[in-house]
Amino acid sequence: MAKKTRLHLAQAAVVSALACPVLAEAQTVPQTTTTSAPSSVAGDTGNAKTAKLLGTSKSKASNAETVTVVGSALSQAANQNANPVQIITAKQIQQTSAVTIGDYLQRLPSVGSQAQQNTVPNGGDGIACTDIRNLGINRVLVLIDGKRQVQTFGNGGSCVNLNAIPIDQVASIEILKDGGSELYGADAVSGVINIKLKHDINGAGIDLRGGTTDVWDGKTGKLSAYKGMDFAQGRGNITLFGQYQVTDGIMQKDRPWAARPWLSNTLIGQQPSFGSGLTGNTRVIDPNGNFDLVSNGTGGGPNGFHDKGPSDNFPYYNYQSLTNELQESNLSADGHFDVNDHAQIYGDVRYTHQTAANQLAPLGVEGSSTPSTLPSAYVLPAGNPYNIWGEDVDLYKRAVEVGPREYKESFDTTQILGGVRGRIVGHWNYDASYTYGLSRGEFTTDNMVDYGNALRQLGVQQVDPTNPGSAVVYNPAVCQQSVGCNLTNPFAPLNLQDAAYQRYNQVDHDSYQMRDFNLRVDNSEVAHLPWAHGGAFGLAMGLEHRSEQANYSPDPVAEVGELGGGASYTGGGYDTTEAYIEGRLQLLHDVPFARDLTVDGQGRWSNYNTFGNAYNWKGSINWAVTRDIRFRGTLGTSFRAPAISELYAGRGIGYYGGTDPCEAVSSYGQYAGNVQARCAAQGINTATFTNANTGTIPQLVGGNPSLQPEIGRTYTIGTVLTPRWTPGLELDIEYWHYKISNLIGTLPGQYILDQCYTGQNLAYCSDIAARSTSGQLTQVNTTNMNLGGLRTSGLDIDLHYRVRLGAHDTLLLDNNLQQLIGYTEQNYPGGPWVNYIGRAIYQSGYGNPRLRDYASATWTHRNFALTYMLNYTAGMTLNDGTNDLSCKQYSFCSVPGIFSHDVTAAYRFGRWNLQAGVNNLLDKRPPFVPGTGINTENSLYASEMIGRFVFMDLTARF
Repeated sequence: MAKKTRLHLAQAAVVSALACPVLAEAQTVPQTTTTSAPSSVAGDTGNAKTAKLLGTSKSKASNAETVTVVGSALSQAANQNANPVQIITAKQIQQTSAVTIGDYLQRLPSVGSQAQQNTVPNGGDGIACTDIRNLGINRVLVLIDGKRQVQTFGNGGSCVNLNAIPIDQVASIEILKDGGSELYGADAVSGVINIKLKHDINGAGIDLRGGTTDVWDGKTGKLSAYKGMDFAQGRGNITLFGQYQVTDGIMQKDRPWAARPWLSNTLIGQQPSFGSGLTGNTRVIDPNGNFDLVSNGTGGGPNGFHDKGPSDNFPYYNYQSLTNELQESNLSADGHFDVNDHAQIYGDVRYTHQTAANQLAPLGVEGSSTPSTLPSAYVLPAGNPYNIWGEDVDLYKRAVEVGPREYKESFDTTQILGGVRGRIVGHWNYDASYTYGLSRGEFTTDNMVDYGNALRQLGVQQVDPTNPGSAVVYNPAVCQQSVGCNLTNPFAPLNLQDAAYQRYNQVDHDSYQMRDFNLRVDNSEVAHLPWAHGGAFGLAMGLEHRSEQANYSPDPVAEVGELGGGASYTGGGYDTTEAYIEGRLQLLHDVPFARDLTVDGQGRWSNYNTFGNAYNWKGSINWAVTRDIRFRGTLGTSFRAPAISELYAGRGIGYYGGTDPCEAVSSYGQYAGNVQARCAAQGINTATFTNANTGTIPQLVGGNPSLQPEIGRTYTIGTVLTPRWTPGLELDIEYWHYKISNLIGTLPGQYILDQCYTGQNLAYCSDIAARSTSGQLTQVNTTNMNLGGLRTSGLDIDLHYRVRLGAHDTLLLDNNLQQLIGYTEQNYPGGPWVNYIGRAIYQSGYGNPRLRDYASATWTHRNFALTYMLNYTAGMTLNDGTNDLSCKQYSFCSVPGIFSHDVTAAYRFGRWNLQAGVNNLLDKRPPFVPGTGINTENSLYASEMIGRFVFMDLTARF
């Protein structure tokens, strides 16, 4: 115990050494005038023409280099930017084991756990979506070179798929950690991520990377190459790029900490349960609660069953993927031609083909869910010859003979951009462009069960085929009249022919299409203020017309409810016409107590064909008192129309962690009487009730076309320190605050059940579908809805410090820290504000740690570089969506904080660069979180889930 304490103290000391005095600033250098990596061993980005790539110029007012960065349409000097912008260089990405942009962004404290990553196999589709400040994937805007990108429509949501953007083509990433709706549009509520690609290259390069865990799984391989060439005496350039990468999946059974997950968080003194109540051999439950039996697999009969016990639970975890398998191919071409100073014609074409695969346990057969009209319970009628009880009984079974479910997703994404830009007259410039993007998806699920065929094999016939709660009778003719059907014994294994009759391979399709026209005119020096030491007045304005459409087409057999669920075609879209303007005034510069005093204002008018007009504005101020310190602040509004995926995503049933109130009445304390009364009103005797799905809740997820827009307000206040007596040091401190009303989101299924069954809010009872005839929950509606609101605030402390240790040695320290101060949510309009700060909403898969930190230290000696990286996530209290778990009642009520460590070494020899590294050096395991299906939270602890990972990278530039 003493050794562990000393180790944690040592780790904390490392963080303190890098973070004090309040030393923190990972890669946050908002006033930096270059987005390329500093000259060092592993940061070569090719022979790019830097001035053209960055769009730099000289300001007459200050004779300083200016650059346009995300958050403003105007170029500005380094000390004029009021927006908190974090810049990530290609070198910083290459130092890690990341093979996708999403993998890298997970490291950053400002990226929230509501992002969708490759460690989400159940419903993740192999799509990587990012999230800023835990405000969700639909409130962050992802741009490439300042232009919008087509989204990928996945399982219940859509986003710009970061897996589809080749990581080796990235020159830098700019992250605006502030609202940007005023300049960029509705979806820039939490911030903007602008990915800048490498362009205008005159040369060639190749990169080869491979990696594996220390247990030889999760292997990655990546090969990329580019070739760029000038033509017409340098007036034009064409650059070609290609990348292929593959990532192997990891099975859950291959991680000891996940190999036997707790079914739920137990009460103190109770033993945990494992596996699913949907057993491998058929389970039989008397609807009246008189018996709960499991077949011996011998064909039934009086001696063919035994009482159901914990050992009968099905070990689904032996079949389940922990991470996705990915394959990705990218091809792109971009070019430009300078006609003259007034016209540069430019364009690019990008194509990505991505496939993902993962596996889940064989499907559990237990009945149908809305809107299917097939029987809501899997009933063996009294007249069936294998029914020895003389009454209808309920069956539950894993379709083991059909095989594990195999999910295969493929996406083809194409984006074409063309435009012209140049100087109009004087300092007036323009940029006109048109973008077309199309993403198509195919979702194949092998080894589904045709529930209708399974019923026919038992001779089940509904008295009323239109009513899922209808009585059923035995009629062998329903099977005899169906081609390929044989009457089967439900208590004996299926033969190959009968398993094939049940098996169905489901194929769904979707598409997402975007058209975007954008025209911008700007002049950073329209006029100069008439007083002494007055600066320039800059003005930018633009028009945008955008059209986005998406649709989801389910498998025709699933659409008619034959698979026991329900799916229907959904589709829609919107058109918006928008105008925006930005003005900036440098009121003073180079005077005592005002090295720079600049104010900036932005506004945007939007007209949606679905929601009408909307107006957003933003104001900011930047005051550099001296060269050593400056203060800045922003205040802005947002109006966000529902995303297409929130409106029109296909609906489906998923099983997520949770507890049926009728099986855990005693855990509700003062509300236990209310819970028992509601269960009784539904015909359930809580003393004898058996939940066949202990540990999970069937939840309906998907779009809601009745959603209304949300509105918000954001402000930031910060200071930047660059003390002249400590050359190379920069310290940023930023307070931020977001408030969103009419919030679009989803509620945890457990929260909805608890609110209804305890009687605290009976309105939620309408979101709970009628129970099956056997008393089981069939679905809880957790589709998107307009909630009350959300408030969150925090503090960013960012450090960048470059020290020259000698003629050939430098030390670079970076630290990026986020302290969460508040996170409260109002789950319905007018309702109470619920505090979720420092909570892990563990059954829903996300959390809000109070503190996250990412630090790095790089020592460079001539051609050699050594980098150490540290990541810290603070501990959290477990919350079920309604209440914090009591440490006096539950076995686990919190998760501890966790450190992880990475090391990378690089050596450059001529045109070659060799790099090798270890991620999660100490092979830290993720914190234990019961009741999640994998014993941890996959959105919070991705690096620890994978384990120790070793990689090597070889690059060459020609």
